[in-house]
Amino acid sequence: MENLLLIVGLMLGAVLLVGVGDRLRLPWPALMVVLGALVALTPGLPDSFELDPDLILPLFLPPLLFATAQRTSWSLFRARWRSIALLAIALVVVTIVVVSGLAVLLVPGITLTAAVALGAMVAPPDPVAVEAVAGPVRIPRRLLAVLQSEGLFNDATALVVFQAAVLATVQGDELSLGGLALSFLLGAAAAVLIGLVVAWLARMVLARVTDTIGRSALTLVLPFAVYLAAEEVHASGVVAVVVVALQLRRLGDADEAAERLVQRSFWDVVELLVTGVAFGLIGLDLRGVVEEAGTDLPRMVGHAALVCLVVVGVRVLWMTVAWLTVRRSADASAAPRTGREAVVLAWCGMRGLATLALALSLPTVMASGAPFPARAEITLIAVGVLLVTLLLPGFTLPTLVKALGVAERADAEERAEKIVTRRAQRAALNRMAARIGEADRSDQLPEEVEAAIRQRMSRLDAVLSGESLSEDERQRLRAIRDRRDVLQSIEADALSAARAEVLAARREPGIDPEAADRVLRRLDLRTVLLD
Repeated sequence: MENLLLIVGLMLGAVLLVGVGDRLRLPWPALMVVLGALVALTPGLPDSFELDPDLILPLFLPPLLFATAQRTSWSLFRARWRSIALLAIALVVVTIVVVSGLAVLLVPGITLTAAVALGAMVAPPDPVAVEAVAGPVRIPRRLLAVLQSEGLFNDATALVVFQAAVLATVQGDELSLGGLALSFLLGAAAAVLIGLVVAWLARMVLARVTDTIGRSALTLVLPFAVYLAAEEVHASGVVAVVVVALQLRRLGDADEAAERLVQRSFWDVVELLVTGVAFGLIGLDLRGVVEEAGTDLPRMVGHAALVCLVVVGVRVLWMTVAWLTVRRSADASAAPRTGREAVVLAWCGMRGLATLALALSLPTVMASGAPFPARAEITLIAVGVLLVTLLLPGFTLPTLVKALGVAERADAEERAEKIVTRRAQRAALNRMAARIGEADRSDQLPEEVEAAIRQRMSRLDAVLSGESLSEDERQRLRAIRDRRDVLQSIEADALSAARAEVLAARREPGIDPEAADRVLRRLDLRTVLLD
């Protein structure tokens, strides 16, 4: 019952802190961590939130990854495969190597394999944390796209290394670099295949489910199902969830307007509540970590501070090299292109759910019955890195972005939308004009109906442009309601053409998926109102 009350309290806290964060211009997930920590450290309250560590990733990561991946596209990943490889794989590996080397020097009694496990815990920035903190700050879409691409795949790299390092520590074996590389490649390949197959099966099922609510509910079950299926065959559940989300968006039908509107609202609520509980959980587990450290807490905190500096330093150096490499690139979407952008990307290395789950899932004993080497200190260092890299950037990123002058300008967002809007307008108006031409040849449309159609062409153009209609225009449309069936058929046809064009544009390189989604939402709303 206490756990249930805490979950309800965290959900309520998330709802309230969203408004507080907007007023203070601070990321509300960081405020949730602070709230959870205050609750955990308040005397007289339950000692900690009791949840099996093995359930943290399967419960929280699939829906949050699915929600984040839905906001991007395959074309974006194809365009950024180099940055994904450099950030989600190479940077994670370099961070693991540096942190594990430092841990061997700092932590008494730690083995090399246990140090590698620590490095794997703190290496991957969390996609949910990055999206939640960096998204509302209005950093340029190029930078946010880089962070999203990095965050969606780096957990897979870290999890493979962590699992191998823990197994080697428990059994007293050594790590095999060749075995690690092979496990990663096989796990990623299997996950991609599983994701594609599940997405195909899901489309078949969705085609036979006519209820919009039921179809939306299926999308909630889907990320859990694909994650568990992939993990069951020792593939990457993270990659499988991302692939199924991307593929479902790619296979989306232009005529699913009502479903898209319901699913968007549904997933907005799910993402808010799950994110709130997840980040509150990070704070709630602080008491247990502190109590496990005991009298060695000051020494461990000092070691955690050094590891934090190294983790941040490695990312700063990496982004500096990336800037020097791509600043003269002909690719307009490449990032970072300036030193200021490199600073922002370096500062957005927030750790989150994956770090917490891995820290709490460490075994207590090895196969020989001996205690796991330096478990308490490893856990405290991991949680310390999590808190510092989440809270410090979380509370300072808005100020940093403003001081550096790298915030996304409103006109840049408008330009991205206009590119998609113009294509939708041309497709819709061309379809309407074609219908009028067909009617003229068969002499089907009276003059007043053709005039009304042209009026609706203007109305559709206004919908796409975000303009409101005058009362006179509304009255003229009502005056011809006796021809509504014909008119609505033609407008629905035009809207369908516009939606299809937006979905096609969303799949193309160079098109911002979120800009396309905003245009598609306007078209979906008009379609539902028309129906």
